[in-house]
Amino acid sequence: MALWLARSVRNRISAVQSYRLRNVVSIALVWTIVDLASKLLVSGGVQPLDQTEHRTLTWLAIGLRAAIVFSLSVIMAYILVFRLRSSFRNKPLLINWLYRSLILVGLSLVMNFLVYVSYYYLIRRFTPLRALDHFVSDSIYSMWLVIKVVQWLAIFILTQLFLEVSSKYGPGGFRAIVLGRYVKPRNEQRIVIFIDLKNSTPIAEALGSTRYFDFIREFIAHISNALTEYDALIYQYVGDEVVASWKSSRKNARKCLSALIEAQRSIQKQSDHFRRRYGFVPEFRAGIHEGVVTVGQIGVVKKDLAMSGDTMNTTARIQSACSTLNYKFLISQNFLDLLPLKPWQAVPLGAIELKGKSDGVELYSVRI
Repeated sequence: MALWLARSVRNRISAVQSYRLRNVVSIALVWTIVDLASKLLVSGGVQPLDQTEHRTLTWLAIGLRAAIVFSLSVIMAYILVFRLRSSFRNKPLLINWLYRSLILVGLSLVMNFLVYVSYYYLIRRFTPLRALDHFVSDSIYSMWLVIKVVQWLAIFILTQLFLEVSSKYGPGGFRAIVLGRYVKPRNEQRIVIFIDLKNSTPIAEALGSTRYFDFIREFIAHISNALTEYDALIYQYVGDEVVASWKSSRKNARKCLSALIEAQRSIQKQSDHFRRRYGFVPEFRAGIHEGVVTVGQIGVVKKDLAMSGDTMNTTARIQSACSTLNYKFLISQNFLDLLPLKPWQAVPLGAIELKGKSDGVELYSVRI
C-alpha cells in the first residue's frame, strides 16, 4: 500500500516540480548545517549541560535545534523556490533578491525565536514566561539577534545566487559545470532535437515586438517544461528556437518522442488562452538526429557549455527541411535505428539533400 501510494504521488509530480522539491530539501539541509556549524563555533563545541551557563550545547540541544531549523528551513525554502519564484520578477535582480531575502529574514526571526524559547523551556526547564523573558532581554541587551539577521540575510542572497546560476544551466548542465565534467572537451553519442516556432515572422509583425516577446516566452516555457519532464539537457535558446539533447539510448529515444508529444499536448491545452491573448496558437516544427557531439566548457569571462560537430549541424538542417518539405517533425535514420517505429508512424522520404551536406540524409516524417 505504501509503495503504491509513493508511486501514485511520484506520478502526479512533474519532473520540474520534482527538481524544485529536491532543491528545497538540499537548501534546507545546507541551511541547517550552516546554522549548526556557526552555533558550535560560537559555543566552543559540545559540552556537558551546565545550568549556570546557557550558551553551552549538549547533544540533546543540538538535536532539538537541528529538528526545528530543518523543519522551518524546508518551509522557507519551499516559499523561496515555489511561492516567491515569480514574485518581483519585474524588479531589477538585486532589488528582487533583497525583497525576497527580507521576507525570508522575517521568517528566520520566527525560527530563531522557536529555537531559543524551546531550548530554555525543554532543555533548561524554564517556565514559558521565563524563557520568553530571557529571549526579550537577550535580544535587547546583546547583539546576537542582529548578527543572526545579517548571517541569514547573507545566506539567503547566496542561495538565490545559486538558484539563478542553476536555472541558467538547467539541472544537468549546472551539475556538469560544477563537477568539471566538460573542462576538457568530450565526444558523446547524443540524441539532438531542434524545435522552432512555425510562421514566426508574420506573428511577430502582427503582434509587435513587446507582445511577440511575451508570446515567445510562453511558447518556450511550454516547450522547456515538456523537455525537462523527460530529462532533456536544454542546450540553448536562439530566438524562438529551442535546442536540447539526451545521451544516446533506446530509453532516451522514447523520452525524446514523449517530450515532443507532451510539448504539443501542453500547447493544445492552452490554445484558448493563446487565442484570446495573442490571436495565435503557436505551432512548431522539430528535427531529430543522433550521432557524435563534442561537448566542452567554453568562455573566460562568461562560461558555458558548447556542443559542436556534424551532428549539431545536420540536426539544424533537418529542422530547416521541415519548412522546405512541409512536414512538422522529421527524424534521421540514425534516430530511427534507436527507436524502431511502425510504418504508419515513420513515413520514409528517401535520401534528402541538406544544405552543406555532400551526401543525402535518409529522413522520415513522424506522425504523432
